Amino acid sequence: MQLPVKISYRGLEKSDQIDNLVLDYAARLEKFCDHINRCDVAIEQTNHTHQKGNPYRCRIDVTVSRGHELVADERQMDNGSHQPLNKVIHDAFKTMEGELRRVVDKQRRDVKTHADSRSPK
Repeated sequence: MQLPVKISYRGLEKSDQIDNLVLDYAARLEKFCDHINRCDVAIEQTNHTHQKGNPYRCRIDVTVSRGHELVADERQMDNGSHQPLNKVIHDAFKTMEGELRRVVDKQRRDVKTHADSRSPK
């Protein structure tokens, strides 16, 4: 299944390189959860003053069947990275991977607990 990904930019120009990076990371999410319904990614440059550089923010909203809506929101810390936007996107998707694993594990345990809760005959 092809995961529907919507990418939006705020405060910076659209880039094919960033689009491809986001699509690659989004495709990896399907390895953790095969029932993702929607994935929205918002990339923004949060501050337009040049006193502390222009920190980036990446927010990922994912909807998973059974009514789960997950959010990963990462901001650039002042770490001196050469490619701060790539790092923020990477960190946001790593956070989302963890959230998806948590939800999938919870769903699997619910199924197992439900099956195990039957009384023996």
